[in-house]
This record gives sequence, C-alpha cells and structure tokens, in this order.
Amino acid sequence: MSQARELVEALTRRGETVAAAESLTAGLVCATLAEVPGASAVLRGGLVVYATELKAALAGVDEQLLAEHGAVHPEVAAQLARGARERCGATWGLGLTGVAGPDSQDGVAPGTVFVGLSGPGTDTVRELAAAGERAAVRAASVRAAFALLREQLD
Repeated sequence: MSQARELVEALTRRGETVAAAESLTAGLVCATLAEVPGASAVLRGGLVVYATELKAALAGVDEQLLAEHGAVHPEVAAQLARGARERCGATWGLGLTGVAGPDSQDGVAPGTVFVGLSGPGTDTVRELAAAGERAAVRAASVRAAFALLREQLD
C-alpha cells in the first residue's frame, strides 16, 4: 500500500494521471491505487481485458499480434499501456499481461508477466518472472507496474 500511496502523492505533485489496461491482474492495479485517499485526483480509470479478444476490442491491441504471438507477449503489454493511456486520457498508461497459473497458457510458463508503460517520451516494457501461486504472481505484477511508473516519476 505504501507503494501506491507514494505513486498517488508523486502524480498529484506533478499534476499527472494514470490509467491501466489489465489482463492477469483483472483490475488489481486500479483497485490498489483507489484505496489511497486522494486517488481520484490521479486515477483516470482502467480496462479489465482478461479475455484475449477484449485486448483488441477495448484496448486497441493489434489483432494480428494476438493471433501470431498470443496474449502474453511484450508488445501486447506495450500496446495495452498505450491503449489505456489514450482511451482514458491519462498522462501515463500501464499495461499488464501474463500467466498467473497454475497452468501454462499458449506455451508460456506460469509467473511470466510483461508490464508496459506508456507516457511522455517513453514506451517501455519490463518482463517479470514471478514465483508462487496465483495471488502472489498477481501481487508481484502490481508491484512491478508501480515500480516501473515510479522510476519515471523520480
């Protein structure tokens, strides 16, 4: 929670906003930020795109990319981040896609996560290899997204 509080405070100081397009976290990024008092000043909204076809329909991820590589791919995370930023009118967009487990998805091992960030002058993706069961993988994904954004705000 302190990580979310720090983000809300930093974004507030800067007069900036954030939105997320979330697959494996299914809204956990936005929910965690919304727990912080004052989050309404910086949290624009989010897209829960758990189903693959919604990644294209709601977040604007290229359908051919999804068909060729599946939903768990670094470029999918990048496009989710851009889609969240553009569709929600935010300064920053976060995009998360991965496999929470316990089973593999499209040949991708559980714990494989890609976190994308789109913002002023930057589009970046970070890969995460998270250990543990579903809840641990999802929580680690949220922390990784917050850390990636925080790095840009420092």
